[in-house]
Amino acid sequence: MEGMKWFRRWQARGWEMRLGVVGALAVGVLLGTLISNGVRASRVLDAASSAAPLAVASPAELSATFREIAKRVEPAVVNISTESVVSTRRRSRGPQEAPDPFRDFFDRFFEAPEQFTERSLGSGVIVDPEGYILTNYHVVQGADKVRVRLSGDGNKEYPAKIVGFDQETDIAVIKIDSERALTAVPLGNSDDAEVGDWVLAIGSPFGLDATVTAGIISYKGRPGMQQFQRFLQTDAAINRGNSGGPLVNLAGQVIGINTAIVSSQGVYAGVGFALPSNIAIDVYNQIVRQGRVVRGSIGIRFRTVTSENEAILRSLGADHGIVIDEVVPGGPADKAGLRRGDVVVQVEDLPVRTGDDLVHKIASTPIGRQLHIAFIRDKKQQDTRVTVEERTRIFPELASGSEPEGSEEESTARLGLSLEEINPATARRLGLEPDLTGLLVRDVEPGSFADEIGVQRGDVIAELNHRRVTTLAEFNALQRALAPGSDVVFWVQRRTRAGWTGIYVGGTLSD
Repeated sequence: MEGMKWFRRWQARGWEMRLGVVGALAVGVLLGTLISNGVRASRVLDAASSAAPLAVASPAELSATFREIAKRVEPAVVNISTESVVSTRRRSRGPQEAPDPFRDFFDRFFEAPEQFTERSLGSGVIVDPEGYILTNYHVVQGADKVRVRLSGDGNKEYPAKIVGFDQETDIAVIKIDSERALTAVPLGNSDDAEVGDWVLAIGSPFGLDATVTAGIISYKGRPGMQQFQRFLQTDAAINRGNSGGPLVNLAGQVIGINTAIVSSQGVYAGVGFALPSNIAIDVYNQIVRQGRVVRGSIGIRFRTVTSENEAILRSLGADHGIVIDEVVPGGPADKAGLRRGDVVVQVEDLPVRTGDDLVHKIASTPIGRQLHIAFIRDKKQQDTRVTVEERTRIFPELASGSEPEGSEEESTARLGLSLEEINPATARRLGLEPDLTGLLVRDVEPGSFADEIGVQRGDVIAELNHRRVTTLAEFNALQRALAPGSDVVFWVQRRTRAGWTGIYVGGTLSD
């Protein structure tokens, strides 16, 4: 009986025991899961332990770099001021001549006074402790007096002389004499600069000395107004007066000479241009060694074929190259057998895909040296050797070795024109468009050839016989080549009620 009672008690408690066992198992599974997950998480953390922690860049570090560069470079940046005495001519209106509001606009500047002093400001950078300074040619162009003010030297001004200049890159070298060695700044390798690199522009915008602005390089190799200008583009603020100042990298090296801006208002609009230091170095070295810049040429004019007209290349049997449009008679290319329609595909070991590939190689080759030229003719590749000659001997109109003397009288005597080169100061004074280039017609001799074909005072002559002219030297070189019976065609910009308008005027020189 006792055994039966114990069995029943055990049977009654069995459910409790079984529930306890199940509960213990559940707790065990839960604990096991948590421990297992913890182990896996620990293993993941261990696997990533070699990763570098992320950090936010400190603005203070970049600021310190800018500050250090500014302290180092500012003493080498100078303010340049110029003075030019401009002579004008009086012209009275004839008794039968009707009033002309546009002529009256120019009369306010051209008829009173007969002489006035024109002043302008710019910047420069000392590149030699002896006082040699790099700047833009347009800063000192036509100046009768050039003065330099050093950073941190108060208002003391040093007279400067123009050592030389190169119109085609807009670079000039000037020199001042000082009793002490001056702070010079090193020039860097502009080819190493990349889009996105930080740069500082230092100069005297609006005459405000030692102004520093920061930005990045936004483009490399932007074509300029002249053939040998290939600019670094930057969004560092550049304004009037910055011209000639340095563009500096974060190593404190000058990698460009600030030259121009793009702006509809004539002030900073986010796009500025600096001539690369590698070009400036070559120009500087030639000027200080031989007083002028010498470039080679082989005597051709050509066309770079773009993707829009690749059919021209295909029709000539080439897949790249430049097409010769003209060969100068008696020039190096002519002597070497090159002809119009040939496609130049290689110079030395360099494939020619653009005009720059050919021009820069030839221009930098010493005069008298021969170059191997590969070209396509009749869909077959041929080879020749061409001797490089001095560019200005082949194209005399490009000569720019010195300031023209007596050029105004020469222009008046031949075609009846009194002309003036347009520099930034002249453009501002007359309210000309910032990008308007050419020669300003100051006066037209009554009854002269220019008067007969309709050239007017106030016109801007941009081309003579389809050749671009921006200097009196270029104009007079073309004018000297005109013989009696020659056709003379001007492309001029003329101010009208609707704004500036381009027109052709021309005629035939009488015997």
